[in-house]
Order: sequence, then C-alpha cells, then structure tokens
Amino acid sequence: MRKNLAERIGEKLPKYYAAIMAAVILALSLAPNALAVSDMWTVANDIIRDVYSKIAGISTVLAGTMSAVAVIGAKLSNNQHKTDQAWDWLRRIWIAWAVINGIGAFLAYIRPLFDGLATLD
Repeated sequence: MRKNLAERIGEKLPKYYAAIMAAVILALSLAPNALAVSDMWTVANDIIRDVYSKIAGISTVLAGTMSAVAVIGAKLSNNQHKTDQAWDWLRRIWIAWAVINGIGAFLAYIRPLFDGLATLD
C-alpha cells in the first residue's frame, strides 16, 4: 500500500529540519554586520544628499535637452500659435526644474540647519 504524504514526510522530517537549520545558520553567519554605522541620521542625511545630487544632475540634463527641443520648435515653426506654445513649454520646463531642484536643495541643505530649534530647554 502506498503511504500518504504526511507519513512519507514524517519519516524524513529530521533530515529536512537539519538541512533547513543548517541553511539558516549559514545565512546568518555569512550576513554582513550592519553595526559599523554609529548614527542612523547621519547615514540618512548622506543618502538624501546623494539622491538629491543625482536628481539635480538628471533634471538639469533633461531640462537642457527639452529646452533645446522647445527653442528649435519655436524657431522652425511656421505660425505664431506654435511659436507661442513652444515658448510656453520652455517656461514650464524651467519652472519645473526650479521647483524640483529647490525642493531638493531645501531638503538636503536648508532643513538640517533647523534641526534642534524646535526643542524646549
């Protein structure tokens, strides 16, 4: 007679348990220690500054590229309506660039200057 699944696994359960526990112990022993950081807020501040610098770089390149496209579109258009639309897009591009970089600059550089000012002594 064929055994059901529970009986077949029940016979090999100690082997499965030992293999699983060995894998868990091996994974825990090979995991790198994350105790090298003394202050979580210092690391978070570094990450914010790094991400801001990358976003600022990407947004500047995109704003420059799209500005070139808008200016070329304005210069090559054959009627006043398309020219006005191109200049409107150019203005929107640079306003969006200023807002994105302004928010990022505030979060990365200005906000840390206010840390500790909202405390009672």
